[in-house]
This record gives sequence, structure tokens and C-alpha cells, in this order.
Amino acid sequence: MGRHSLPDGSAPRRTGSRPGARRRTLVVSTSLALAVGAGSVVALRGDLLPFGDPCGDTSVRLDVAASPDIAPALSAVAETAREDATRTDGRCLDVKVTARPSHEMADSFAQRPVDPEFQVWIPDSQLWVDRVDAESGTPLTAADGIASSPIALGAVPKTAKALGWPKQSYTWTELARKATSGDALRLGVADPARSATGLLALARIHAADTTEAKDDDEAEVRTAATAKLLAQRVADGDGQILATLPGDDSGAEQGNPRRNQALLLSEQAAYAHNTRDDGGPGLKLFYPKGGTAQLTYPYTLVDDGALSPEQTRAANRFMTLLGEPGGQRTLRAHGFRPGNGTAVAKVADTAGGRAAQPYSVTPADQPTAKELRALLGMWTITVQSARISTVVDASASMGSPVPGRDGRSRMDLARNSLLQALATFTPEDEIGLWKFATLLDGGKDYVELSPTRRLGDRDEDGATHRDALAAAFGSLAPVPHGATGLYDTTLAAYRSARATYASGKFNAVVVVTDGANDDAAGISLSALVGELEKLSSPDRPVPLIALAIGPEADESALDRIVAPTGGSAHRVSDPSQIHRVILKAIMAAGGTGRR
Repeated sequence: MGRHSLPDGSAPRRTGSRPGARRRTLVVSTSLALAVGAGSVVALRGDLLPFGDPCGDTSVRLDVAASPDIAPALSAVAETAREDATRTDGRCLDVKVTARPSHEMADSFAQRPVDPEFQVWIPDSQLWVDRVDAESGTPLTAADGIASSPIALGAVPKTAKALGWPKQSYTWTELARKATSGDALRLGVADPARSATGLLALARIHAADTTEAKDDDEAEVRTAATAKLLAQRVADGDGQILATLPGDDSGAEQGNPRRNQALLLSEQAAYAHNTRDDGGPGLKLFYPKGGTAQLTYPYTLVDDGALSPEQTRAANRFMTLLGEPGGQRTLRAHGFRPGNGTAVAKVADTAGGRAAQPYSVTPADQPTAKELRALLGMWTITVQSARISTVVDASASMGSPVPGRDGRSRMDLARNSLLQALATFTPEDEIGLWKFATLLDGGKDYVELSPTRRLGDRDEDGATHRDALAAAFGSLAPVPHGATGLYDTTLAAYRSARATYASGKFNAVVVVTDGANDDAAGISLSALVGELEKLSSPDRPVPLIALAIGPEADESALDRIVAPTGGSAHRVSDPSQIHRVILKAIMAAGGTGRR
């Protein structure tokens, strides 16, 4: 894509929406086109164009919630519309723009019913709209983005020079490696759980890791390691991360270990920082090679079925103003690119971009909602740590040999895989182990082999809990004549996990089983599901993750068991892959938790 600025008198070229958003875009575009058609007829026949009589008391109010970075530009367009007496339905257009963080609005819209305080929402990324859709929240109808801004790495001048700016360019993995190796560079990022910038940057790092790694396992390990390092200097949101930069060029500020020397941020955020009188040293931008992620600002109707015809036409009128040359000039003056992502040389220059930085390269494809959920789960367990009770089937059938595995049993492979999973957790994580089979401990079907404790804790002899847990995993063996006491064990383990819930950590129960419940004297499936429904709470979430190995495992029962807890059930054809399935399931569960 060429490097150029849009002429002041030209309208931006609109592009098609992403495949996943095409249906919604078609709906909103069609309804709004019909509305503007009807409104235009009224305006022409009634001489109600902007140069008509003053508004007086007649106006149509439109309440817009917008991401804080774009809210000032939208307010400027709204103010111009008021000054020009811009009309809709023969009445003046009165738009009130309220700045609200996108993650807060997404959380609000995901919880229905929601008070229809706003008719239009302009978040900084389509990912927030997709999140609300995935949770079947307030109906949202998104059109194409009204603006865009790529994500890059911004560095203070001294650090930028040391990194070779502007001639030296980097891939995402090279940037991540450079920024997280040793103490040479203090790199800050906004929390990916609350910031589209942070999450999309992490997605580009993971995409690059996937391309360069030999397999998915290595890619996940690389990305998790980078996430762990980034988490050390994370800020709650985009506004807070900018406040971590040095306040001036003094040695005290530049050398302050609490100050960041570089940030992952949007081009527009760098533009805003560099144009402030009191913003501190200007940032220089590194645009990663191979395409960057970008913020897209979709124009979104909130529960359009509940809007009045006047509100719908007012929403259309405001969207039209934002796409017209005047609206686009205002957006550019605030550091935004047009919605199609075309580079604007003046914006990039002010933000700190220079040749040979590839600031005009076409942005990379946006990650899917599924990919983002997995990454958010990875981030969650990285920054929160985990408290996980592992419950393993020790019935006689676990001794069955696995075809093609040189006579090794299900238990042999499961045990080794669980030990591999254990190696991925940090000393701050809390892990415990239960095993179960019918009548294993008197009248009980289960026994705790190792309590759920912090892996770094040490006993009187100096051994860590990790050492003790590894020994407990190693001791797992099938119980002769033991059957599958699944239901009683699951209820007992879940009650224990709820009673010992650790705030600030990712809490979960993982059950590994190769058979259907075989304890006729125990609780029934329906009664178990009912008890889990009573125990589960969104305020203290403990997802239940079930892994079914072997052909005798009852997947339909497991699906019913995990549902009330917000967990998931998985068929594992190869017990040696249990560790991979556990980690992916934990990441997925972490990515759906309310924050």
C-alpha cells in the first residue's frame, strides 16, 4: 500500500467487512440506507437542510458511548454538527459522546437486560462486539470501522536510538525477544484482559511464534514465556500505561526502574502523546515487519430493534458525518487513519514513524474470536497463577494397554503426561492430586494423595511441594477390581475446591477418567448436576474440566456435569497428550472468565 495522505477534499474509500461480520454489516447498512433515503426526501421537501432555520427547542438526541481515545474526535464532530444546525428528520442532531473503556462496556452489554443508556457504541476493536455476541448479551449490530490505528512499539529517543531507529526494523518475535531479554529494556503493555491493544499485540507475537516454531507446543511455550515477562510491567489500561513513561529527559526520570522505556501501543496513542505539551519525551515508533494488528472502531447500534425510527436515522446521520471529508479531517487531526487502514504520512510522522519503518504495510488479518479466547486464557493463568485440583481415575480399566504403545497402559501414559503438565506450572501455582475407584477408602471412592498447595512451598526437610506432588503422580497405579466411582468423587472434589477457593487465582478442578460411573450406591447423575448448580457461582468461578480417555468413557454424562460450572469436557484419544489438552482447556476457561 502506498505511503500517502488523503486529500482534504476526498472521502475515504470504504472496504468490505471481515467475513465474520458481513451479516451484521449488511443488516445495519441496509436499514440505515433506507432511513437516510427517507430522511433525505423529508429534508428536501421541507427545506430542512443544515442552512435552514435555527434549531430552537427541536432536536433529536443521540447518546454515544465511545472508547476514550476516539471520544474527543467524535465530540468535536458532534459539536460542529450542533454549530451548523445539522438536521435529521427535520430536527437538529444533538449527539452526546461519553468516553467509556471498551472492556467495561463489553462486560455491561454481556449481562442482559441492560439499561439502554446509549444508542450507539464505538469500541476500539471488533473483538469487544464479538465477545458480547459470544455471551448472547445485548443485541449489537456493527458496521465497518469509522477509523483505524495500527499497533506498534513506541520507545523514548535514547532507547529508540539504541534499537537502531529508524532504519532497523524487526519482526514481532524479534521485537519481543529484544524487549524481554535481560534488563536492557523496560517494556510496558496494557492488560490484555482490559485492552484490545494489549491482546492484539499478544496475538501478533503468538502468530509469529507459530510461524517460526517447529510445532504448536513450542509456539505456546514461547508465547507463554513472553507473556510472563510482559506481565511484570503490565498496567490496567491504555491510559495508565502511557503514565509509566518518563516525565522528562532528566537522568532521574530516564533511569527510574519504575518508568518504562518502551510501550506496545497504537499509532494514535503515540500521536496523542507526542502532541501533548506535557507528555514528556516524544516517542519513536517501530512498526513490525510482516503486518501489524490494528484497532478498528466499529460503528455499532445497541439493540437496534428497540430504537425508534428517529433514533435510527439520527444514528445514520452521525455515521455519515464521520465518513464525510470534514469528519475524516477531524479524525486525522486526532491521529487516526481512515477505516480501511490506509497510512496517512502526516499522522505516522507525528506519531514517531519514519522510513524505513514499514508503517504503510497492509495490516495483518485479525485473529479469530477462538484464537483470542485461547490467548486471553493463557494471559489469565500467566498473571493470576492457578489453583488446580487434579482428580485421576485409578479403576482397574486404567491398566488396559493402549494400541501401538508397546504395551504401555492408559495409566502409564496418563501419569507421564500429567508430569509433563506439572513442569509447566510456576512456584506460585497451587496444584493437588486425588485418585478414585470404588470403595477406595472405606466407603469412599476417593483419596487425596497430595493437598492443593503452592508448588514452591517447602516441608521441614527442605523438599518442595512440587517434589512431593511429582512423587504422588509417579505412584498412580490401577486398583485391582476397582470400578469407576466418578459421581461421588466429582462432587467431593468440587466441594473441596469451592471451600478452599483462592481469590486472585484461576481456580479449577480437572478430572481424568476412562469409564462411565459404576457406583450404583452413589449419587445419581441428575442429583450431581443439581448439586453442582447450587455450588457454582460467577463471583467465585471454579470451572470443572473433564478429560475422557478410552472408548468406555461417558462423554454425554461429562458434558452435563461440566455445564453448570462453566467448564468443558474433552475426548482424549491418546493419553500421552493429556498435558496438552489440560493446558488448552485451562486457557480456554481462563479466556471466558468475567473480569
